[in-house]
Amino acid sequence: MRRIFKMFAFLDLISILFMFAQVWFLLTHLGKVKPDAFSIIKASLTVLIYGSLFFTAMGQYSFKRYGMIVYYIQFPFRLFLMVLSIGFITLLPEVMEVGENLFSWLFRICIVAEFFRLYYTILAYKKFVRVRQLPGLRQL
Repeated sequence: MRRIFKMFAFLDLISILFMFAQVWFLLTHLGKVKPDAFSIIKASLTVLIYGSLFFTAMGQYSFKRYGMIVYYIQFPFRLFLMVLSIGFITLLPEVMEVGENLFSWLFRICIVAEFFRLYYTILAYKKFVRVRQLPGLRQL
C-alpha cells in the first residue's frame, strides 16, 4: 500500500512540474485575467490547487493522514481544473503526431485513473484509521 502512495506522490510531483509555467504566468500576469467571476475563480483555484499539491505529495509519500485528507478536498477541484494524476499521458498524441482519436481515449483513461486513485485512497484511509484506533495492531 505504501508503494502505491509513493507512486501517487510521484505523480503529484509530475503535476507540479507541468503546472509550474501556468501558475507562474497567472501570478505574473494577474491583470490579464478576464474580469468575469468564472475566470477569477478558475485562476484562484489553479493557484490554490498548485500549492496544495505540495502537501498532497509530501503527505502521501510519507503515508500520512493529512496527505489523504488534502487529496479528498482536492478531488472535485482536480476534476474541475483537469489536474489529473496521469494527465501527462494526454501529451503523447502531440509528440507522436497522431489524430485526436487517441487524445480522447487517453483523456478518458485519465479520468478513470483519477477515480481509481480516489478509491485506493479511501481504502487506505479506512485501514489507516482502523489501525490507528485499535492498539496492538501492526502498522501498515
